[in-house]
Amino acid sequence: MPLPLDDTDFIDRDVQDARAAGRATQTEPAAVAPRPPTREELAAKVTETQHQIAELKRAHDELERERSALEEARRRRGEFETGRAEVIERITRGIGLLEKAEFETRKNAEAMARTLDGFKTALSQVQDIKEENWTLENWNTELTRALTTVENARMEWNAAQLKWPLLEGATAPLQVEQANQSASSTARDLLGEQSLGRLCKVGLALTWPLAVVALLAVAVFVLVLLWK
Repeated sequence: MPLPLDDTDFIDRDVQDARAAGRATQTEPAAVAPRPPTREELAAKVTETQHQIAELKRAHDELERERSALEEARRRRGEFETGRAEVIERITRGIGLLEKAEFETRKNAEAMARTLDGFKTALSQVQDIKEENWTLENWNTELTRALTTVENARMEWNAAQLKWPLLEGATAPLQVEQANQSASSTARDLLGEQSLGRLCKVGLALTWPLAVVALLAVAVFVLVLLWK
């Protein structure tokens, strides 16, 4: 039994394909060759490039300022850390030194206070010796007691002088005075024991060099006058 026919059976496909290809060729535009940029386009490109350069320069300056700020922050941070470590070390060491010095000072002050009390006690005991109260019967005993008191006071002084060097200044004037008195006494004793003739000889022995120098000076002066 033959198949029924439709409208597509009477269409030539090859003709339709050729017609479609022809229409596509007619509607496709022709290729246009590139043209050189105009003066206005070049000026616009230059302006755009300068604008980009300005933007890059502004960004560069901004980055430089940020870099400088970071460098300053890093320097200040390093200065802070170094200063903190230095201050902590110095103050810690200073606290240790001052605590030790305070302890030594307190100990010395306590020892000095004990020495001062000993001085006051020894001075009071020496000053309390009343010789006018001695009698013929007890003067030997009282003298022994007084010598003991004085010796104890001297021992107190000697011990304190070894402990406190500043006390050496208190004995210096007394020692100088005693030395001067001893020298003067020795000189008087030596001169008092010599006779008048001996003293004259001693005086001549001391003054004859001066006399010789004076005679030489006079002789030179006379020779100068005669030479003229």
